[in-house]
Amino acid sequence: MVRGYIFSRPFMGERAPQHVQNLVLRDYCQKQNLRYLMSAVEYAMPNCHLILHQVLEELQNIDGIAFYSLFQLPEDKLKRKSVIRQVLEKKKTLYFALEGLQMKNETDYDRIETLWKVEQTLPHCLNFESKKIKN
Repeated sequence: MVRGYIFSRPFMGERAPQHVQNLVLRDYCQKQNLRYLMSAVEYAMPNCHLILHQVLEELQNIDGIAFYSLFQLPEDKLKRKSVIRQVLEKKKTLYFALEGLQMKNETDYDRIETLWKVEQTLPHCLNFESKKIKN
């Protein structure tokens, strides 16, 4: 049994309507044979993760959390690591439907952090290339 987690605001420059996020989560959970509980919807305020923290308190009663995207985790690395530690310490799993990934151990965590680094670096690389072409 997993609790869905979606956003009502853009994340990492992306935006997906809530109903689309729920459809993707439902389909992902069905394919993974996961019992999907109704999604918790995060507040629209930037960098707010109050609802995520409420879901984390529910972990003793569920098997994990199904995110629409891994980029809905907190952007701040220390906050992201705190969320992940809480999940891993309770031996639960995070699922990321859009990317088709799971995180249930340290190796998975390292892979997720690498993806975060790439995502955060890409915009700077594109800017560097466009500046290089102009010169």
